Amino acid sequence: MIETIVFDIGETITRDDRYWASWADWLGVPRHTLSALVGAVVAQGLDNAEAIRLVRPGIDVASEYRAREAAGRGEQLDESDLYDDVRPALTALRKAGVRVVVAGNQTARMGDLMRDLDLPADVVLTSGEWGVAKPQPEFFARVLEVAQAAPEATLYVGDHPANDIFPAKAAGLRTAHIRRGPWGHLWADDPEVVAAADWRVESLTQLARIVSA
Repeated sequence: MIETIVFDIGETITRDDRYWASWADWLGVPRHTLSALVGAVVAQGLDNAEAIRLVRPGIDVASEYRAREAAGRGEQLDESDLYDDVRPALTALRKAGVRVVVAGNQTARMGDLMRDLDLPADVVLTSGEWGVAKPQPEFFARVLEVAQAAPEATLYVGDHPANDIFPAKAAGLRTAHIRRGPWGHLWADDPEVVAAADWRVESLTQLARIVSA
């Protein structure tokens, strides 16, 4: 029985449109150019930050992020960044008695922005706040701490095989792969993903049926 569902953030809860558009504007390149480069590095199995380095070779992404923040052009988030099924799905799960946790690879600032949205979730935390990121096993150890449930009673939902599905499965959690965003669509039917995911979904609203089954 699933007692806790833990959600990845980027391209599971939130769209990445604003994130990449703001980077393109900061770097002074057309948004479509950076978007296409993100797709290219994703297809190669590389970290998506490599798209930024293709635009500006040698860039220190962390330093550039801080420069954006100092210039008042850092991360922003509002209701329009959420996928439409997020609030209905999370609300239904909580009504069903499921503990809802949001935990993904994001900055500490993004954690604050997410909590400002007042999502129907018990806990919202990020890798930046924990000081450890996916796919490291330590991240999923922290996930289990806040899940307050056994690994086999905890379901991790995400779009990225290497960051979400495979390491969560290795940590003993149940997994659900969502066909959403570049990673979710690209690897949705990959045989290794199909084998590793306990469930494959196209909408978060499908999770309510999973926990009630």
